[in-house]
Amino acid sequence: MIALRLPRASRGSAPGHDGQLAARTTGGHVRAACHMRPTGLGRAVIRGLPARAAAGLAALAAAAVLSFASQVRAEDGPFRIGVIVDMSGVYASNGGPGAVVATKMAVQDFGGKVLGRPIEVLSADYQNKAEVASSIVRKWFDVDNANMAIESTDSSAALAMQKIGQEQKRITISAGSATDALTNKACSPYGIHYVYDTYSLATGAARAIVGKGRKTWYFIGADYAFGHALENETAETVQKLGGKVLGVSWHPLSTSDFAAYLIAAQSSGAQVVGFANAGTDTSNAVKQAVEFGLPKSGQKLAGLLMFNTDVKALGLPVAQGMEFVTSYDWNFDPQTRDFGKRFYEQFHAMPTMIQAGIYSAVQHYLQAVQEVGTADSDKVMARLRATKFDDFFARHGHLREDGLMVHDMFLAEAKTPQESSGPWDLVNILKVIPGDEAYASLADSQCPLVKK
Repeated sequence: MIALRLPRASRGSAPGHDGQLAARTTGGHVRAACHMRPTGLGRAVIRGLPARAAAGLAALAAAAVLSFASQVRAEDGPFRIGVIVDMSGVYASNGGPGAVVATKMAVQDFGGKVLGRPIEVLSADYQNKAEVASSIVRKWFDVDNANMAIESTDSSAALAMQKIGQEQKRITISAGSATDALTNKACSPYGIHYVYDTYSLATGAARAIVGKGRKTWYFIGADYAFGHALENETAETVQKLGGKVLGVSWHPLSTSDFAAYLIAAQSSGAQVVGFANAGTDTSNAVKQAVEFGLPKSGQKLAGLLMFNTDVKALGLPVAQGMEFVTSYDWNFDPQTRDFGKRFYEQFHAMPTMIQAGIYSAVQHYLQAVQEVGTADSDKVMARLRATKFDDFFARHGHLREDGLMVHDMFLAEAKTPQESSGPWDLVNILKVIPGDEAYASLADSQCPLVKK
């Protein structure tokens, strides 16, 4: 029980108010009451103050009680984390409902509680709109007292979420977006970029392909932050290695007809056609490229952000031979296979690198909270920066001061139909790319948090 008392009127005055504002907390619920006795003069007097001043003081007291009530609810209620994804749109197969499943698996495997509180998973569909993502995440933090939000969205939404997290000192984890702006000019002391970024995806693929003598490129990219960043990183790498960019075509999100873009790519005569897009945009573009005969004419197709679900959607007769960078393959070793099979039992599909990464990130976050004994974001982030990330997903990982979780990546190649032993046996891992080679150097970061 807490009480804020308004003192009696001064001696010699008319009989005054004796006010008491009280709040009782029981089981996380708060009941508040304000009692005032009227004076003979028909007004409230608090040490000689008139009614308006007394009312103002009472309002301040009420605000203090409500603030206390909110804190009680936050500390005694469920420990909430939110996962925001594309449930049915262009990115649904990469993260989508499977990302929610992975989050709940991580919570269940952790034991379902942290700091003695049950863990509750909030989930939402951001409908591929940054403003919707912002509204949902703000509500989670303001109303639902969520302690952390993790995403599988596009880069615009992730940047907006990270900004909100910084304003409210709540941790946000980017698991699906790729833009390296998250750890450069838009970095946050409470933001973590976990699974991949445009630099790691672009440089790994470009080095491998240019290294085999294919030096002229044409790009087909998604016309928003992610697509531009991915194309730019790849183009810079190609040019540094002595290659040349012959042109680029930009398409809107969720494009179904790529004919005009593919004709331009074919006409360029480029040795490589790079797709700086994702999800069904990538699948549709590659399928149509094959129909237009680009591979038969000698042009190499390069998916700059490819998932196992993309390869499966394309089918190995179409995807075979495509090289791309990934951070996870379910069939890589016993650890990855164990998680893959457990995930398959719940979702009836093998996990993508986003879904595997979300499980790993949530587990490490909860472990850090448990170890520091509080949800305080500064303390949790300090613990995570001192953590060595090494599990079925993250190999030789560490969290840098710019928010980038650096870890090993893999150069993969889609199998031929003859090589595959089953519906999810889709890729060969050609090379492990050490994290410090896969990601941009911290010395090159434009993050204001990096001390130079």
